[in-house]
Amino acid sequence: MTHLIESVTVEIDAPATFVWSVLIDYDHYPQWNPYTSSVATTLAVDSPIDLTLPRPDGGEGTWVSREFIRVVDPPRLLRYDTGDTFPGLLGTRDQVITPLGSDRCSYHTFETFTGKYADAIVAAQGDYVKKGFDSVAHALQGRVAALRARVR
Repeated sequence: MTHLIESVTVEIDAPATFVWSVLIDYDHYPQWNPYTSSVATTLAVDSPIDLTLPRPDGGEGTWVSREFIRVVDPPRLLRYDTGDTFPGLLGTRDQVITPLGSDRCSYHTFETFTGKYADAIVAAQGDYVKKGFDSVAHALQGRVAALRARVR
């Protein structure tokens, strides 16, 4: 079975290249990203990306999801997946920036879950992932607006 969990799409008053630079500025994630408090990666294709996330049960602390970079296509697409870290499950996440003109773009993210355990994982954690993805979209929009306001 295949499951798709998708964030809201937000429109951002900034060029796609600027939004991309904010999206991959992992050192500043603790300042604005409510779903991913830190990221460790070189962004090299097939290299690991370690995402520190809040616990799905809402409890104290965090956990690290190790995934693997598959596509880096600035300023439009960042794709990574879980590889073989969870036998019976593959999660493939896309973060998409779509230019809407020279000074405007949209952002959304989605993850496709496939494999033997996809149904169970989505049933148990689908709402957590959806809320997290939506929070990132809105927070990215706010972060970009705040950064752009500083330089004006």
